Amino acid sequence: MAYAVIRVRGQPDVNRDIEYTMGLLNLTRVNHLVVVPEDDVTKGMLQVCKDYVTWGEINEATLTDVIRVRGRLSGDREITDDYLKENTGFSSVEELAKAMTENEHRMKDIEGAKPVFRMHPPVKGYEGNKRSYRNGGALGYRGEAINDLIARML
Repeated sequence: MAYAVIRVRGQPDVNRDIEYTMGLLNLTRVNHLVVVPEDDVTKGMLQVCKDYVTWGEINEATLTDVIRVRGRLSGDREITDDYLKENTGFSSVEELAKAMTENEHRMKDIEGAKPVFRMHPPVKGYEGNKRSYRNGGALGYRGEAINDLIARML
């Protein structure tokens, strides 16, 4: 599986270690989404910045929609099936999404693709950006519920 990580909070006075970790994850602005592999290193990084991001396991259908709607190449061009056929070993966005959810491929491996998805703010807003998801807020681990949040952000 792969994690979808979304930056929820953006304060100017973030701790240097947390800001550095979010920079390594390419989460430089609010409402940015990245897809990262599920491994021990990533889990440790997510624990460091858990008070500023939310994450969970993304499914293949949601990732396909995200790549089609919000995936961009250099020059702000869309990622299309034709581009993937010409420049990668994938014939469609669905194949790319499947490979990414199975941790076989990453966005940075595609030539010219941007690893960050710039999302809209969610419809009806976040649940609250100061509490964890378990306590009725929007921060931290949310499991499969990340797919519902992403659908509201498309």
